Amino acid sequence: MAFSLYDATVANYLQILGAASGFLDKGLAHCKEKGIDPAEVVETRIAPDMLPFRFQVVSLAHHSRGAMQAAKNGVFVPPAPKGEDYAALQALVTAARDELSALTREEVNALLGRDVMFKLGERTLPFTAEGFLMSFSLPNFFFHATTAYAILRHKGVPLGKRDFMGRLNLKT
Repeated sequence: MAFSLYDATVANYLQILGAASGFLDKGLAHCKEKGIDPAEVVETRIAPDMLPFRFQVVSLAHHSRGAMQAAKNGVFVPPAPKGEDYAALQALVTAARDELSALTREEVNALLGRDVMFKLGERTLPFTAEGFLMSFSLPNFFFHATTAYAILRHKGVPLGKRDFMGRLNLKT
């Protein structure tokens, strides 16, 4: 079996979204145990000039599910958080996993060579689907997953590397 665009993208998205679902659950359990309002976590930043936890989780979903939608329809626009609370962020991750789980290997691999335009205001960047997914979407996806994880660690949630990595794709 040849390595494919599906293997490089959707498989990674699903692994880390599964892990994110787990570390979000642990974060909520920690909040309940320690009497922390989850709304406080949603607004947490590690540094004053960074975007809060909410943005990190919204971007995690957008740079996975939204990236695959962009590869299909040809346009990617950065996400705009809508004031999601902790439960809505958890639901967003679940919805992204569900939508990506429904994609077939053939459907994703058929996106090779398609045009994708990144749009931010007046700025546009032209990509092929594979260039967009591999050089823009995946790095952003891992960045936001790592940052969301780090914010939860910063808030005292007892997480380790295995919580970030999720379910490994072991040889069967």
